[in-house]
Amino acid sequence: MRRFPLPRQLALAALLSLGAGPAVAELAYVSNEKDDNLSVIDLDRLEVVDTIAVGKRPRGLALSSDRRLLYICASDSDTVQVLDLATREILHELPSGEDPEQFALHPNDRWLFIANEDDALATVVDTRSRQVLAQIDVGVEPEGMAVSPDGRLAVNTSETTNMVHWIDVESLALVDNTLVDQRPRDLVFNADGSLLWVSAEIGGTVSIIDVASREIRHKLRFAIRGVHPDKVQPVGVELTDDGRYAFVALGPANHVAIVDARSYEVLDYLLVGRRAWHMAFDTDQRRLLVTNGVSGDVSVIDIAERKVTKTLRVGRFPWDVVVTP
Repeated sequence: MRRFPLPRQLALAALLSLGAGPAVAELAYVSNEKDDNLSVIDLDRLEVVDTIAVGKRPRGLALSSDRRLLYICASDSDTVQVLDLATREILHELPSGEDPEQFALHPNDRWLFIANEDDALATVVDTRSRQVLAQIDVGVEPEGMAVSPDGRLAVNTSETTNMVHWIDVESLALVDNTLVDQRPRDLVFNADGSLLWVSAEIGGTVSIIDVASREIRHKLRFAIRGVHPDKVQPVGVELTDDGRYAFVALGPANHVAIVDARSYEVLDYLLVGRRAWHMAFDTDQRRLLVTNGVSGDVSVIDIAERKVTKTLRVGRFPWDVVVTP
């Protein structure tokens, strides 16, 4: 490494500081499925600073690896829209199959795996050529979608078939199925790809599946004092990168569960808005944002303090949220 004498280092630092622009705020984008738009939240100010019109019934959101593009499932428009985050304008649309709900971007930043709820299909789209690479038969009412960290597997949940479907990425073929509890919704791999967490909304559980054997290793159940068990409906699941915690949004129970991701002990329940749906961490994983569909707001959770510190009004029926620096 080339080293400068101390005075020259100080001079260089001064020049860099003079030329530096203002800090860029961390932003969250929230899809509002009843308003056909996105709310943009400045996470430094904790305020909604913009609203972006998009296609009909936006639901799932995904960021490109360079955080320059936002992919939007415009479900009732039967398309995936590509938003330029610098200009906040729709650049183009991608073929998606009917009623795209959730999707996952492959680590190659090119292949988009899309769940088509009405057609019992997973559609694979090349985001550069804008061509459909494959359509794969899965179970009835597919919803959740994830790709393993190594890019070798794509997985999908089917709400009516009550299964996780395992897709080999190289062959783009269905290779296995795992039965889970009723109405599986969201699913997420842990950081090393060895485990898959799958929520079951009507079953009221989260299954932790061993990826190598594709068998359930553990099953989480939730009990909140004063809340009827029928209202405990797990949907969104998020895991911290360090493997310590899992967070589960419990739908009409209006709570988020905090789980020790190693012992599988439920540590706490936090009261949020009505119908806690999907979630996203801020970039340093100190805060968690929760979309509350029925109350039309986003709860901001301080993870260290384990408490809700702010509630932000957004559009009608917020569904998904992503965060970008």
